[in-house]
Amino acid sequence: METNQQLANLMSSAMEDASGLPAEAAEIQDASLNAVREEDADTLSGAQKSAVLLIALGVDAAGEVLRRLDDHEVEQISIEIARLRNVSSEVVESVLVEYHDMAIAQDYIAQGGMNYAREALVEALGADRAEEVLMRVEASMEVSAFHLLQTVETEQLSGYLRKEHPQTAALILSHLNSMKAGDIINRFDNDLQTEILYRLATMNKTSPDLLSDIESVIRQQLGSVFGAELSSSGGAEKVADILNGVNRNTEKQILGTIEDRDPELADSIKRLMFVFEDLANVHDRDLQRLLTETDQRDLVMALKASPDELKDKILDNVSQRVADGIREDLELMGPVRVGDVEDAQRAIIETAQRLEDEDEIVLARSAEEMIE
Repeated sequence: METNQQLANLMSSAMEDASGLPAEAAEIQDASLNAVREEDADTLSGAQKSAVLLIALGVDAAGEVLRRLDDHEVEQISIEIARLRNVSSEVVESVLVEYHDMAIAQDYIAQGGMNYAREALVEALGADRAEEVLMRVEASMEVSAFHLLQTVETEQLSGYLRKEHPQTAALILSHLNSMKAGDIINRFDNDLQTEILYRLATMNKTSPDLLSDIESVIRQQLGSVFGAELSSSGGAEKVADILNGVNRNTEKQILGTIEDRDPELADSIKRLMFVFEDLANVHDRDLQRLLTETDQRDLVMALKASPDELKDKILDNVSQRVADGIREDLELMGPVRVGDVEDAQRAIIETAQRLEDEDEIVLARSAEEMIE
């Protein structure tokens, strides 16, 4: 019974998301019945995905789910069921996986909130797939127009933002999942990339009135949805998150241009993009090159508060004599100031970023970037 109700809730959310797409999206959705035969489930509307799911579940289970939907939703899904023809096994599997992942995500959120859900999903599904699932969940849980934009196809949203003022585009990107925002930024030319991200990095708190006005415009584009209280989430940290999702050439070009305009801001973004703990993801060869440029006193101080995984990684990439010396220094070291540890870590990261700028090493931001 609970499973049937959960499926009904997911279907309702999916159809609400689909109803908010721009007019251009409606044309894509109308054409998506043909896309089913081309084994591309991404172009299906929420109602069409619900139809595919109910067909896969069978008559008895489908009836139990439909009883939990309102009349309008039942009508929408019934129409799509009647229109569907020759649905491929690949599309059916894709839809089943999407609903399954959404159901798991909502269970995790109910158990421990969004942060707990993110950690659990990354463990279960991997980082990229977990973020995709959470984007859908966030969009289904939120009613603000900004969050509804999560469900708009990336190419369409890129075209929409390309026509907007850079300040407006920056504000909208600040409310998107960083992975989606990074994908959008990758589609802009260099000048627009830099202008938008510079404005995003220098963005302060935005007045509620301005946010309300912008959301009203977005709602006119997306359709009628209920508003919600909003807050600004721009700044250097958001830009760092977005740049971590773009390709390396784009990252260097944007950071270079920002540095020309505001060196301190560029430094702030760089520090947020790569932190000391990320050294655990750096290839052994690159880490060894970095350690040859690192003062051992800074290294010992930096490792004082580091996780064991990172300590082991670093000690495995120095000579046995140096490793023994570092272990002894750590054992003998008494309490130290947090500021001293942070200064030592910052010095090592600055060296790492200098070596990367000189194409001496590559700094992987995550384990998934590493290729053996």
